[in-house]
Amino acid sequence: MVEVSSRAAARIKQVVAERPELAGLRVGLRDGGCSGYTYLLAFEEQADEDDMVLEVEGAQVFVHPLHMPFIAGSTLQWAEAEFQSGFHLDNPNVTRMCGCGESFDVAMD
Repeated sequence: MVEVSSRAAARIKQVVAERPELAGLRVGLRDGGCSGYTYLLAFEEQADEDDMVLEVEGAQVFVHPLHMPFIAGSTLQWAEAEFQSGFHLDNPNVTRMCGCGESFDVAMD
């Protein structure tokens, strides 16, 4: 399962409140980058039929079941900094990151 921090849940709720056509945040993967995968983090109008829907503190997170093995045990965080703010996943399954930090590979046993 994926955990969602209180700050991440609050940010998801804030965005959905500001844009009522949105329902939640999709968390997933796509092939790419020099290490194999990049994260997909995008607000969506609704969950897909097959999605796992996580509800945390009133915020919804959508994860396709095929992506769950790659991100199981991860924590979705929201970080705010002076020059950059955003969501990120603390993923214990990552075995290798590319030099720029944008792509990664995971151990699948």
